[in-house]
Amino acid sequence: MAKEREKKLFVGILGNYASELKLLLTTLLLLCAVATFLQFIPSRFTISASDLRFCISRVQSSPPPPSLSPPLTTTSSSSVSHLSTHEESKITLPPPPQPSPSPPPPAVEQDKILENGIIKRAFNPYGSAAYNFITMGAYRGGLNTFAIIGLASKPLHLYSKPTYECQWLSSSPPHTPITTVGYKILPDWGYGRVYTVVIVNCTFSTPVNAGNTGGKLVLRASTSGGGDTNFNITDTIDVLNESPNSLDLSVFTSPPKYDYFYCGSSLYGNLNPQRVREWIAYHVKFFGPKSHFVIHDAGGVHEQVLEVLKPWMELGYVTLQNIRDQERFDGYYHNQFMVVNDCLHRYKFMAKWMFFFDVDEYIYVPPKSTIKSVLDSLSEYSQFTIEQMPMSSKICLSSDYGKTYRKWGFEKLVYKDSKKGIRRDRKYAVQPRSLYATGVHMSQNLAGKTTHKTEGKIMYYHYHGTIAEKRESCKMLVNSTQLTYEKTPYVLDTTMRDIAGVIKKFELKMIGSRLQKNRQ
Repeated sequence: MAKEREKKLFVGILGNYASELKLLLTTLLLLCAVATFLQFIPSRFTISASDLRFCISRVQSSPPPPSLSPPLTTTSSSSVSHLSTHEESKITLPPPPQPSPSPPPPAVEQDKILENGIIKRAFNPYGSAAYNFITMGAYRGGLNTFAIIGLASKPLHLYSKPTYECQWLSSSPPHTPITTVGYKILPDWGYGRVYTVVIVNCTFSTPVNAGNTGGKLVLRASTSGGGDTNFNITDTIDVLNESPNSLDLSVFTSPPKYDYFYCGSSLYGNLNPQRVREWIAYHVKFFGPKSHFVIHDAGGVHEQVLEVLKPWMELGYVTLQNIRDQERFDGYYHNQFMVVNDCLHRYKFMAKWMFFFDVDEYIYVPPKSTIKSVLDSLSEYSQFTIEQMPMSSKICLSSDYGKTYRKWGFEKLVYKDSKKGIRRDRKYAVQPRSLYATGVHMSQNLAGKTTHKTEGKIMYYHYHGTIAEKRESCKMLVNSTQLTYEKTPYVLDTTMRDIAGVIKKFELKMIGSRLQKNRQ
């Protein structure tokens, strides 16, 4: 009986593995036939004995094919036997996923030997180093003119001559496109890096969408052989869509909503929320109820900074824009030239005067003057620049000893750099409807006059570096009207300190005590 059971067991094992043995023998036979056949074909391709042994070992060590039946549990043999053949027929594998078709490989050129014996080398390009054009915004400048703000490859513009074409496609018949040449402006003074800022002006010969039936503006950006003289690569970009009855033509002729408008540069880094709090409270008071501030967050508006901006956003004085994605594109100084140009064209019909300066700078006009009286006296100019008053970011009065942490920044930093005969940066203000593009320190693309003779009329106090300083600013306490520190002469100037109390009361009146516990 034992021998009979062993015999049955041996037969069962052979039955279970018969299919696997058959597959293995068939594979070996096929490999031997292919190897024998290849011996008679002249070719650089050969199979050695070691290669064949490696292939056979891979076949032997490969796992058995997966079972088509579901895994069996160890409950009992009777529960397995109850699985009917009808139920077994229901178990099928899902169809294998179809491979996605791969794009055809690029034609690869090879080196060639010419008839005269010269070797002609081949060059095969792959990929792209920079985008042709990156849009930030597109805005109307009137019935027939538009501005498109974006970035483009700096080498393309520096060493080649890319071109732009603008098309207007109407939503109503006839659908014939109206075309004009796009005039490009490069406003960043050559400061760009991988990317440079490009403003494309599209001015058509006749008004477009005058019937308010809708349409879209299309930009055709062409490399004109830049990058590869064999190709003129053109990208077609839908930059602006106007749905029917969405165009308000009165905006171009109506008085602006705001008298004074602030366009901020990119805010980045670990900013001091207390300094931002002081700056916004001061300037809302300075410019008054018909003012507005656009803040651009390039990573600097963290939770604590947002907390001090939020009350003014709720009152309608501040608009905060998240522009952090522009960091993907390597331009100058967080792409601030693009940012201020977008702000100019986005809001140019909402403001009488538009100001460009930083959040460590405070605009000031002398007593017995107001911002209105000063700007009225400069109304014949499209642009004026503002004189800088550079303040020390370290020297404070000794009378503030033990109290500096309670003082606001412009309240305790009271020593002004008095060095003579050097050129200092200026900031500026414009009547925005006169500008085609702008910069950081002034515009070079405008209609109308510019004046720099504003000394004594309007100025700005500059507390350089304090906006990113979270520790106590006062590093040196003195009791003197003038001194020299680190080879720089300073004089005492308490102009801003004298009005700090007024600003604090104004903030309390406008937003209450919600920021009173805020410190450095």
